[in-house]
Amino acid sequence: MSDQACASCADKGKCDEDKRLNQALCRIKRKIVVLSGKGGVGKSTVAANLAAGLALEGKKVGLLDVDVHGPSIPRLLKLTGIQPGLEGDMMLPVEWSWNLKVMSLGFLLPDSDEAVIWRGPVKGGVIKQFLENVAWGDLDYLVVDCPPGTGDEPLSVMQLLGTKAQALIVTSPQAVALDDVRRSVTFCRRLDNPVLGIVENMSGFVCPDCGATHNIFSTGGGEVLAKDMGVPFLGRIPIDPSVASSGDAGEAFLAIKGQSPSALAFKDVVAKVMAMAPADQADAPAPAAPATDRPAPGGESSKLTVAVPTVGGILCAHFGHCETFAVMDVDTATGNILATRHETPPPHEPGVIPAWIADLGVDVVIAGGMGQKARDLFEEKGVKVVVGAMAAAPEAIVADYLRGSLTTGPNTCDH
Repeated sequence: MSDQACASCADKGKCDEDKRLNQALCRIKRKIVVLSGKGGVGKSTVAANLAAGLALEGKKVGLLDVDVHGPSIPRLLKLTGIQPGLEGDMMLPVEWSWNLKVMSLGFLLPDSDEAVIWRGPVKGGVIKQFLENVAWGDLDYLVVDCPPGTGDEPLSVMQLLGTKAQALIVTSPQAVALDDVRRSVTFCRRLDNPVLGIVENMSGFVCPDCGATHNIFSTGGGEVLAKDMGVPFLGRIPIDPSVASSGDAGEAFLAIKGQSPSALAFKDVVAKVMAMAPADQADAPAPAAPATDRPAPGGESSKLTVAVPTVGGILCAHFGHCETFAVMDVDTATGNILATRHETPPPHEPGVIPAWIADLGVDVVIAGGMGQKARDLFEEKGVKVVVGAMAAAPEAIVADYLRGSLTTGPNTCDH
């Protein structure tokens, strides 16, 4: 709204507030709201480790805890008892580390044992203050941890952030949790907010002694639900006692258990989030490669074999960390995918996967990220490499490639 319009506005105070909110939000590239339809699925743990993981990747991150009645973020990050500073009429978020700024109602409560008894309008007002009266500055990501359900807090957050905010939905494998997650997806669609994906937490228990996985609460329900609802599946995070002990100790699990199965699963979720396009295209992904770099219809042969590295059924941010390669035989003349098979790669060691891919008869590999050395090895084997693809189902990626409409962004790996 222009200053001239503001001058004649019937409610100039409201207009000034909206302007201030918009100015704050314009400095944040991506807004990710962590939701769950069910309590007790580890949503706050996922939110805290997502924010920490993004910060560990060198991104400027804000973490906002809007769970008014049970703020967990201060304890999870060992920030209890700390109060935010003031600079003029702005609150200063609590600085954690790794480029991470944190704000929570838990910082402002004089007595953590006292219950907060607020109605919806009061909650909405506090959340708005946390967005417009906190000096977040320039952020690559703002991660918002909401309480479970589809009530006042999630609704206020989505309405304030607008339809460009993306939802990351956390579930556990049990059917009772999955039923509630369906409602979370519907909630986002009613508000026209895109669903970034579903994370299945507490998916199996990895025995620390023998390494075997025991499916205490079953597994795979989140992935099936994601397919049913037509949203990306971001991965499974197994149960690990260290996750709980790290949270109780106020230590980011990713920072201290970086190579455990659960930490690697968290890192894969972080990588997928980074690889996926922002809702408003704020990162301005580069245009797709020129038409001459794509298979041209006709020619000596219209048959081509394309491979896409995947985790959880969507493109993996780094080809070396994938579970399988989706290998598709395609007809470039018609743009049809003739056949698809899923191949499990050998261990990720220098030179092994490029040789294996070439032996499969693959002509093109489409990846999110790949180091220059690996790209050179593929090229030496006669395999063309396309990098910077956004996370999506491999069939959709290949279909866009054949149509000449594949949009690519930055290479998510540069080593």
